[in-house]
Amino acid sequence: MDLQDQLKNLFPDHSTEVSENEIYQKSEIWLQDDPIICKYEKRKGKPITILEGYTGATEDFKKLTKELKQKLSVGGSFKYDRIIIQGDYRDKIMTILKEKGFNVKRVGG
Repeated sequence: MDLQDQLKNLFPDHSTEVSENEIYQKSEIWLQDDPIICKYEKRKGKPITILEGYTGATEDFKKLTKELKQKLSVGGSFKYDRIIIQGDYRDKIMTILKEKGFNVKRVGG
């Protein structure tokens, strides 16, 4: 039994209200005005997707890298202020970032 259930047992007439702030929770990651550039390259014959142009904190960029890798179930890394994702996932990455509130610009092909 968690705390919410205990409170309901103590105060059965109390109704909980959900505030607008809880509905529209802000992302923990800092959002910027400039677009993040999403581009495609081949290195040693293998496709990779590169994201660059994020001007926020390095810790936020690392969190974003980890989240993208987990959602796409692929490998990747964070080096030299760039996110490098293994494979061509430009479309999926762009939709994920747009849902988070980022501006994304596709470069090349």
